[in-house]
Amino acid sequence: MSFELQPHLIGELIELRRLTPEDWDDLFAVASDPLIWKQHPDSDRYKKDVFKVFFREALECGGAFVVIDRKSQQIIGSTRFYGYDPENSEIEIGWTLLARKYWGGRYNRQMKQLMLAHAFKFVETVVFLVGQNNIRSQKAMEKIGAIRNGVVKRVFGNHPPHLSVKYVIKKPSK
Repeated sequence: MSFELQPHLIGELIELRRLTPEDWDDLFAVASDPLIWKQHPDSDRYKKDVFKVFFREALECGGAFVVIDRKSQQIIGSTRFYGYDPENSEIEIGWTLLARKYWGGRYNRQMKQLMLAHAFKFVETVVFLVGQNNIRSQKAMEKIGAIRNGVVKRVFGNHPPHLSVKYVIKKPSK
C-alpha cells in the first residue's frame, strides 16, 4: 500500500486539503506576517519573492496542504508531508505555518493529530525537523508529545544548510 501524500483530512476545527496554485493569494496573505518567521532559519520568508520559492517547492513536493479554518472557511496556514522513506518506515511532517491568531495549541495540535493518524496507516515513525533557534516551534513539538532526538544539519534544495532539532513520534502500540 503506497502512502497517500495529500488526503483530504477533516477535524472539528480545521480541514487540510491539497495545496493548489490558486491558493497563492490567500496563503501569501497569511505568510506575509514577519513575526511568523522571526525564529525561523528563513526569517525573510514573509517577503513575496522568498515566499514564491517556498510556495513553488510546496507544490512540487507533492505532499503540501493548506489549512482551512472550518468555521470561517479561510486559509489559515499550510503544512506538508515530505521525504517518505518506505525502507525505514518513516515520513517527515513540517514546513508548517499558521496565522498568529491560531497560535497557542488547539489548531496546531489538531493539524498534527490528523496528519499523524493518517501517517501511521503507512509508517512506524514520523519525524519533525525544527530550526535550532525556533524555540516556539520546539515547544509546540513537545506539547504534542514529540521526543527530541538530537540535532541534524538540514540541507534542502539550493538553500544554505542549517541546524535543526530532530523530533520523533513513534506509532502507538495497539
